[in-house]
Amino acid sequence: MEVVRKVTFEILKQIFYGYDPDEAKKTGGVMMASIFKIVFRSGAFVAAVFFIHSTTLPGQEEVPLISRRVFFGNPDRASPQLSPDGTQLAFLAPDEGVLNVWVGSVDDPTSAKPVTHDRLRGIRIYFWAYTNRHIIYLQDKNGDENWRVYSVDLRSGQVMDLTPVEGVQARIQQVSEKFPAEILIGLNDRNPQFHDLYRVNILSGSKRLIQENPGFLDFLTDDYYRVRFAFRLTPDGGNEVLKPTEEGKWEPFMTISQEDLLTTQLIRFDKSNRVLYMTDSRGRNTAALASIDLRTGEEEIIAEDPRADISDVIAHPAEKNMEAVAFTYDRKEWKILDPALREDFAYLSTISKDDLNITSQSLDDRKWIVTFTVDNGPIRYYVYDRDLKEAKFLFTNRKALEGLPLAKMHPVVIRSRDNLNLVSYYTLPVWSDADGNGKPEKRLPLVLTVHGGPWWRDNWGYNPWHQWFSNRGYAVMSVNFRGSTGFGKKFINAGDKEWGGKMHDDLIDAVNWAVEQGIADPKHIAIMGGSYGGYATLVGMTFTPDDFACGVDIVGPSNLVTFMNAIPPYWKPLLDLFTSRVGDHRTEEGRAFLLARSPLTYVDRIQKPLLIGHGANDPRVKQAESEQIVKAMQGKNIPVTYVLYPDEGHGFARPQNNLSFYAITDVFLAKCLGGRYEPIGDDLTGSSLLVPAGADLIPGLPRALKALSAPTKILPALP
Repeated sequence: MEVVRKVTFEILKQIFYGYDPDEAKKTGGVMMASIFKIVFRSGAFVAAVFFIHSTTLPGQEEVPLISRRVFFGNPDRASPQLSPDGTQLAFLAPDEGVLNVWVGSVDDPTSAKPVTHDRLRGIRIYFWAYTNRHIIYLQDKNGDENWRVYSVDLRSGQVMDLTPVEGVQARIQQVSEKFPAEILIGLNDRNPQFHDLYRVNILSGSKRLIQENPGFLDFLTDDYYRVRFAFRLTPDGGNEVLKPTEEGKWEPFMTISQEDLLTTQLIRFDKSNRVLYMTDSRGRNTAALASIDLRTGEEEIIAEDPRADISDVIAHPAEKNMEAVAFTYDRKEWKILDPALREDFAYLSTISKDDLNITSQSLDDRKWIVTFTVDNGPIRYYVYDRDLKEAKFLFTNRKALEGLPLAKMHPVVIRSRDNLNLVSYYTLPVWSDADGNGKPEKRLPLVLTVHGGPWWRDNWGYNPWHQWFSNRGYAVMSVNFRGSTGFGKKFINAGDKEWGGKMHDDLIDAVNWAVEQGIADPKHIAIMGGSYGGYATLVGMTFTPDDFACGVDIVGPSNLVTFMNAIPPYWKPLLDLFTSRVGDHRTEEGRAFLLARSPLTYVDRIQKPLLIGHGANDPRVKQAESEQIVKAMQGKNIPVTYVLYPDEGHGFARPQNNLSFYAITDVFLAKCLGGRYEPIGDDLTGSSLLVPAGADLIPGLPRALKALSAPTKILPALP
């Protein structure tokens, strides 16, 4: 169960245009499906620092221009995980330029060798099986999110496809130490909308159906692979929790109202399987850690914070008791529940005062993988021996970041026009704030980055976008607008049916704050984001066109009606959630409302440069969402640059594609905002880049495209 919790947490950090597996908190980016199940992450590779300057801004002469490859190339090593017995260490690292799983001795990480051999997209999510000799990983094809589950035998090297069915999405339901050779997998092979549960043998590949899904959103199972609860959305966007009867039917157990849906979730069971742990905002604002005794029905609040929801928990992998819980308002704070951990946290605080995470535990809980996150450097990994009270340094995720002049990230709480607290983060170029007071000596161009979801949040810590843009000479701001998670249900619910409304007002309020504080130059502000953040970019360019000098939209919906009509079949059980929180495309009144909140409706208002990127296989936000706004702009003779990747989905996973898009963005923003940039150079090499429109609007792009082996990469305008 602990593995599933960690896999699910990894999943909620979705692959969004090449996130490093340890840097994925940046903009979130999973439209609603990620709240319930897994989608994955990736990264790129490391290179050198270039001393390249274009336009010169005062005070920056001594600061080198850092290559995009340092920020967005593959990590050196990332996502380390202990084997259940604590003797082996696995991690992700490049093999022939592609992220793969490596395994070696925990006492000698340099002994590790690659055990997977992906040569296309790279592996982004994996975990140990309880056999201690198998690695389980997931992979899709060209971003279609029809994930397959694979097992690697570390002794023989044999790779087995455990879900060899085309056009079917696999989900990890449960992994239990009680059945080391078996895992529970959800498959929508019978009905694309619903995942049935199968018990799968990772040695033979055989599978056995244990639960057909009659129409539920999801299930909660225990360590004995028994189905204990099922979940079904109600028409008003709430959640009906049911439990199975001895007669094979389902009876009500709990109803979670719409207002509590995103902050109240059943998590797991204790060792006895008689106590249920959950996050619970019922009767309060923020999500507390709670337990329910399933024999007596008695409920207990274990830990809560009046400002923030639970952001992480640590549980004993075998004993299942909750050991510590974290709450994140502007920074992460841990609350220790098990006194046995006090000495461990006290010791670890002597290693570093930076933000602490325990990301992997041996089954006996005596060894941990500990990470320390900073805002201006790479993540540092340690293996910690609890018996010896000794932490051994393993590695950082990006050695090339060490020693570079990276910028600090400043948390700030901004008041919205209707008095909501917007927890935000901004970063300034290192040369612009000599006295370190968080204010530049002169106003700067600003890049407003908008996280995806929108049911996600921005966090403090190393953020490659913040470092990249600040190194180019821009101030950078990320805003937790209403609808963002982590700040209680009232804040989330304040975003209901406010796409393009008050959610956008919050972004404008934060920009105005930056102007009022003397941080931002109001004439040089860019907006950029992916998924919901891409939609927010299009909203900014159409609803408030005077506020932004340019925009970068990545896989963003342009028409909320066509977006809702085209959701993938496995999102259909979530439809009532979308309609209650975004708008109902099934009614005439709802369609009118959604069209009024759709950037495509106001395309003639676009006045400033716009860069759009999309993956052709995106199952969530179809390629048509970008195509239709590009076509509409062309029909009105409004310039636009449109970049397409035929082997990508909801974001860009292949490092070459990721790097090529950021190369174009680098030049695009410099042209709009007047900052410095690294020329495109050979950063398009190896990508599948197509430019259906506007290549000539990006300095150096036509020349770089012609230098590729396939000159047809420059395409004619859309019909």
